[in-house]
Amino acid sequence: MRNKSRLRSALILFILFIFLVFFALVAYRLISGRSLGLKSFVNSRIYAVQSTVKTLANQQKVRQGSTGEYTNVIFLHHSVGRNLIEGGGVRKLLTQAGYSFWDHGYNQQGLRDPVGNSTGYNYNIPGDNTDPDGLAVLFDQRVFSLPLNAFSRLLQHEVIIFKSCYPASDITSEEQYRQMQAWYLGMREVMGQHPSKIFILVTQPPLNPAHTDLETAARARRLAEWLASPEFLDGHPNVFTYDFYSLLAENDPSAPDAGMLRAAYREGSDSHPNRLANETIGPLFVDFIVESTQDYNP
Repeated sequence: MRNKSRLRSALILFILFIFLVFFALVAYRLISGRSLGLKSFVNSRIYAVQSTVKTLANQQKVRQGSTGEYTNVIFLHHSVGRNLIEGGGVRKLLTQAGYSFWDHGYNQQGLRDPVGNSTGYNYNIPGDNTDPDGLAVLFDQRVFSLPLNAFSRLLQHEVIIFKSCYPASDITSEEQYRQMQAWYLGMREVMGQHPSKIFILVTQPPLNPAHTDLETAARARRLAEWLASPEFLDGHPNVFTYDFYSLLAENDPSAPDAGMLRAAYREGSDSHPNRLANETIGPLFVDFIVESTQDYNP
């Protein structure tokens, strides 16, 4: 009886606590006039659940292109990647070459199928973050046989391409540089655990001169060169690096914008590469994907 009484009392206290929290939130809303953000939080949770359900329902469709020939490709990107796909004709060229090209932008945009249509769901990339720290979290996820999390969803595809956007070139200290190296080394270790998959790391784009300086740009160049070097790649045959950075950056070391987004590829102070950059580099990107998949012999 005493235990039942204690349980009843604890339950009553818990219910009272919930009511107090509820009324406190309502009072805050009425007094401050500010939104509690509950609606957006609930909506995001509902969308996450819906995406999981749709991912599970469509896994056979996603996996059917995985025939062992490395033609089922997924590209994880943000705005620069989307511009490269659309401005550089990446999807069309890969389709003509016999590939099924899927791509995933921000979580809000979600996954697009090989035709370029939205699937209506996303892979729930952690924090919607594709900077090196976010990618490190992504690659640290547990792998499930079912696509229950973002990394397991990416692994439905045979070729996983991923890139950080230009903020990753804002490397303002040697400590930050070494931390980025550590994140990429951790990712490389995980990639090596999946020899049946090909991983293509796309180096980050350089910053517009309006948003960086020579010292910071030099660190960004060092990171890109290291990621494309034998030091990083040797001994990891299923890992390839596409040095997007060097194709976009001013490579004359004596230039005032050395290591920054080159003049021909920029508009004003925007760090997004322009149309000419996308039209020029898109076909080169496709060639690299094709060559990497043909060269890999697990």
